[in-house]
Amino acid sequence: MSGLTPEQRAFLLGEPGRAHTAKVATVRADGRPHVAPVWFALDGDTIVFNTGEATVKGRNLRRDPRVSISVDDETPPFSFLLIDGTATISSDPDELREWAGRIGGRYMGADRAEEYGARNGVDGELIVRVTPSRVIFEKDLAE
Repeated sequence: MSGLTPEQRAFLLGEPGRAHTAKVATVRADGRPHVAPVWFALDGDTIVFNTGEATVKGRNLRRDPRVSISVDDETPPFSFLLIDGTATISSDPDELREWAGRIGGRYMGADRAEEYGARNGVDGELIVRVTPSRVIFEKDLAE
């Protein structure tokens, strides 16, 4: 894949003060899907989010790095972006704090980034990076 288009990146980043959440699907050990909402940020074309290493999502990703992500705009005229990819995981404390702050600041405001970095950038948390291998983008579905 050649990466996200500028239009796709703009959709993922959302409008100021109105960031979309992502729904992340992972594979359970028995093959069943598991879907959970996450806050996320972009690092180039990589989707970055954090999760606890003891969560279903964290355990699933440690065992099987395949992931699907759905981001949608629930207001008319409705749009969505689907990403299939492979996750890499880090528990580096500096990276955790930095990305937890960036992600928290994106959703709660820059003035609270440090607070969220301290709260979510702790031992037991993971930074997950998803490199897209396939992207589907549909926009303005109800026009």
